Amino acid sequence: MNPSQYSILSRNLILAYQSFGVVYGDLSTSPLYLYSSTFIGKLQNHHTEEALFGVFALIFWTLTLIPLLKYVFILVSADDNGDGGTFALYSLLCRHAKFSLLPIQQAADEELSAYKYGSSTQPVVSPLKLFLEKHKRVRTALLVVVLFGASMVIGDGVLTPAISVCFEPRRSPLAWLCHIGGPICSAAFAPIVIIWLVSIFSIGLYNIIHWNPKIVHALSPHYIIKFFRQTGKDGWISLGGIFLSITGTEAMFADLGPFTALSIRVSATLIYPCLVVQYMGQAAFLSRNLQSIPNSFYDSIPGPVFWPVFVVATLAAIVGSQAVIAATFSIIKQRHALGCFPRLKVVHTSKHIYGQIYIPERNWIFMVLTVAITIGFQETILIGNAYGLACMTVMFITAFLMALVKTFVWEKGLFLAAMFLLFFWFVEGVYLSAALMKVPQGGWLPLVMLVVFIMVMYIWHYGTRKKYNFDLHNKVSLKWLLGLGHSLGIIRVPGIGLIYSELVTGVPAIFSHFVTNLPAFHKVHCQVWL
Repeated sequence: MNPSQYSILSRNLILAYQSFGVVYGDLSTSPLYLYSSTFIGKLQNHHTEEALFGVFALIFWTLTLIPLLKYVFILVSADDNGDGGTFALYSLLCRHAKFSLLPIQQAADEELSAYKYGSSTQPVVSPLKLFLEKHKRVRTALLVVVLFGASMVIGDGVLTPAISVCFEPRRSPLAWLCHIGGPICSAAFAPIVIIWLVSIFSIGLYNIIHWNPKIVHALSPHYIIKFFRQTGKDGWISLGGIFLSITGTEAMFADLGPFTALSIRVSATLIYPCLVVQYMGQAAFLSRNLQSIPNSFYDSIPGPVFWPVFVVATLAAIVGSQAVIAATFSIIKQRHALGCFPRLKVVHTSKHIYGQIYIPERNWIFMVLTVAITIGFQETILIGNAYGLACMTVMFITAFLMALVKTFVWEKGLFLAAMFLLFFWFVEGVYLSAALMKVPQGGWLPLVMLVVFIMVMYIWHYGTRKKYNFDLHNKVSLKWLLGLGHSLGIIRVPGIGLIYSELVTGVPAIFSHFVTNLPAFHKVHCQVWL
């Protein structure tokens, strides 16, 4: 192994270690409340061993298909210069086709080696691509879909701390720690999450061996069919609780900025088996102790290690919201770049790793919203219904955008993209339909936040387009400006003047106004493109 390969490997291992404290906090703490959140309502009438086996089979295949297959193996490869999330997919599409409503594509940009993915050969122009580029209404609809998904991610950022506070009040101080920076949070939180994962893996393995080794048979999807045959509509509605096993998955992709695809995949090799064994162990324990379903996790802990695990569980619960909080920071930063959100102060908290950021205004606003939701709802079930709908909607939209990336960026062909979309829309659509049933019981909250966030973002983007088009049609050429020569009689003063502009070429109209109306200007002027 040469020095450069060793450096890349060591860097990815360090990033993989840090990702435990930032990316996987929410996903890894779901075993605390999953089974108790699933066996509620009419499903309480189905406290049987076969029902438990069916629930575990659903958990296993949901974890395998969505977080592992869709996100870890596919989506993390679709980064936009290191960034992930719905806006990153949209930005990636706009760099490979004229899907953006802002005409910012320049021929010179396409000559850059890092501008596009794939080979340098001329891409095949498909009729679908031409259709999307030609019709402005279709491109506007695509932008609205992206804003829809991004708004739900921000909604997750509000709801996750709220449900965390209701479930574990000691989790609330996390918002105060965000300003200290990603590296410090990673260093402090990663050991906690790793110890937590090792603990739940060990407990799960013990419960499998001690209580019911036959639980391994539930890995077969046959038990899913039996579960729905026995429970019917009650089992379908219970999918809202089973979905909690993958909450935080979208944050894994949105938090990609500070990390790499390889580091996320490396850390996932520890996360996935630990969660599977823990859920399997809980099901094995509950199959022999059905009365413990309301407090399944803590009752399944062996007596001699109860208090040490309780302490670790409390610490893991405290950092559980970090993944979604960091994801909202990343999404808002990407919105700035695409002109879809008012400009806020973005603090880069690391001198060495790009993407580790903190937005003070967002933190304070979301803290107020979290407190208001917690006081207003006061019940974990109601907030959980809202949370499930928000998460599932984001995943549904992400699958659609990923299918477009497969078609226009990776050029895998329309058939493969359609197969990808139909498969994951079928899997996620079942969960989404169950989540929509919970709209009257708290599920309306993310829809209200969705309307507010989309209005803010779309109106801001509309104003940005109007401003850009005005500058574009009123710009002056540098040749014309230099041709004025000394006829203006303007006094030149020492110094450098910076003119900020969103135009890639040409001189903005404000500069010509500045030259013709002020008595003096700097000897040197630089135009800075935002």
